[in-house]
Parts: sequence; structure tokens; C-alpha cells
Amino acid sequence: MHTPKTEGSVRTITIDPILIYLLEIHKIEQDKIKRENKPFYNDNGFIFATNEGYPKTIKHIAIRMNRLLKKTSIKKHVTPHSFRHTHTSLLIEANVHIKEIQERLGHSDINTTMDIYAHMTKNIKKESSEKFTKMMTEVTKKLLE
Repeated sequence: MHTPKTEGSVRTITIDPILIYLLEIHKIEQDKIKRENKPFYNDNGFIFATNEGYPKTIKHIAIRMNRLLKKTSIKKHVTPHSFRHTHTSLLIEANVHIKEIQERLGHSDINTTMDIYAHMTKNIKKESSEKFTKMMTEVTKKLLE
């Protein structure tokens, strides 16, 4: 297991009560696996571990995600890192202050966050414009009927 990229990578963030509840359930399941595999379980305190106690890799997670995605109508290519981008987009859409986003993402340099912010707000503006155009086109059609 590698250490985090930077000192800023180790941080505390707030999470909602539903996620806390889900993590508590996961811990109960993980503790059961630890007991069942006690002689072979390598307990290093990982939250998401294999049945032997080793950390799940990005590949493990991606395989599981792809299996789940096949059961849905989602056709877009999604990776575990996509969740980080989605999280950032939702924070931006919710008008969360850029400094809070920087701290939550663990960026030591605000410019890294600003680059992402600028890119995503540009996309949001484009999407807003497209939605507005579509809405106005529909209104115009109804008026001309």
C-alpha cells in the first residue's frame, strides 16, 4: 500500500447520516468476514478489504462497477474516479464555495481546483443554454400552432 500523494491527501470531511449508516452496516459485514477468516485475515484496518484483509484495488472496484452498470441503462464509460468528478460537479451546481471544494478534494493549490471549476462551470453554462433553447423552441412551437 502506498502513502497518499501529498500531506493534504490525509484529511477529514463531513459525510451525511445515510453514508454513515451504510458504512456502519459495511463494518458489521467486514467484522463478520474477519471472524470467519481469522487465521488468514491480514487486518490492517482497511475499510474496503478483500476476504483476506488486503485492500481492494481500483481494478476490483471497476470490475464490480461494470457488472452493476450492465444491469442499468447507463451506457456512458464510468470509472471509480468518475465519482470524484460527479461529486465535484454536484458541489459546483450547489454553489458550494470554491475554497470548501478545494479542501474537500484535498488540492494543495487553489489553481488546480479553479481549473476544474472553470471547466465544469463552462459545461454547466452550455447545458443551461441548451436546456433554455429547447424550452423556448417548445414554447414557440406551441405559440405558432
